[in-house]
Amino acid sequence: MQAPLYQVKAEFFRMLGHPVRIRVLELLQNGPVSVRDLLIEIDVEPSNLSQQLAVLRRSGIVVSTREGTTVTYALAGGDVAELLRAARRILTELLAGQTALLAELQDSERPGQPAAHSPQS
Repeated sequence: MQAPLYQVKAEFFRMLGHPVRIRVLELLQNGPVSVRDLLIEIDVEPSNLSQQLAVLRRSGIVVSTREGTTVTYALAGGDVAELLRAARRILTELLAGQTALLAELQDSERPGQPAAHSPQS
């Protein structure tokens, strides 16, 4: 029996749910990058990077090529880069809303204005 689409989507997002994997995908948006260069850009142990690259490779969203001793990774398609751009837009909107709320809260507690009171227990 095939898993429902919402469950497959949840597994996909769970696979993306690691900071190193997200950083790798961000770095690959501009084109292929060697493992050596990924290690320079991402402050993790080589074994950790290797493990995270293996997860991304098994999922099919990155591909690797070997030329001599150099292994290079690339995005398997442009949709992942678009997903990361969409996530950035969503986060920007969410944070902008939080910044506006924070400014409103700070304005309401300026001198000369009554501070909001919390309910007494």
